[in-house]
Amino acid sequence: MDRLWTWNRPATVRDIVDDINKTRPVAYTTVMTVTNILYSKGWLLRGKQGRAWLYTPVRSREAYAAALMEDGLGESKDRPAALVEFVSNMSDDEMAALRKALRTAGRQDKANP
Repeated sequence: MDRLWTWNRPATVRDIVDDINKTRPVAYTTVMTVTNILYSKGWLLRGKQGRAWLYTPVRSREAYAAALMEDGLGESKDRPAALVEFVSNMSDDEMAALRKALRTAGRQDKANP
């Protein structure tokens, strides 16, 4: 997923294998199995290019991270308390980014009542 998000373009299993093999060995069949699993789970789209499949992420890295955070909050019986715990562990830069995101979301809510 990281490579597909970084490249921001469709890629074949061979593209992914060749890139991973620059830093560590990985078998083609291993990457093929993982991409097929991710496709089956709905995380990747695929389309044919000649005899090979081209894979594309269904969601951006940011949308995926947001879904993970939503899942995490869903595990708590006390969502506000979970949010307080989450925010209390943020750095100053992360707090500034959260404030900016809240302002942006607030503007969007007012524009789309």
